[in-house]
Amino acid sequence: MADLETNTVGTEWRASHRYARISPRKARLIADMIRGMDCNAALDLLRFQHQRAAMFTTAVLKSAMVNADEQEADMGRLVVSESRVDGGPYMRRFRPKDRGRAHPIAKRTCHIIIKVAEK
Repeated sequence: MADLETNTVGTEWRASHRYARISPRKARLIADMIRGMDCNAALDLLRFQHQRAAMFTTAVLKSAMVNADEQEADMGRLVVSESRVDGGPYMRRFRPKDRGRAHPIAKRTCHIIIKVAEK
């Protein structure tokens, strides 16, 4: 998803992972860590994170960097200009309980959006 966006600061490149099968609350912890960081430093940080959300975020960040590279961006000057996680739809499942009852379970999804820009 190579979206080229232009704003007053310069050019930004965007990548997203829609309907990621992880809770938005868990994914936001990782997205907040890398916001504003240099892209190479963010990749190094994500490599050593044990959370499952780091795997999703790494893939999206690499995709945004490749989108920038295709447009002839200076790869050494890229920073994470925006990193956000929006909630997606969730699947409703039911867990059997005692005496024939059922309790709902929400299988949550999220949309991970990362934008990179030259500093």
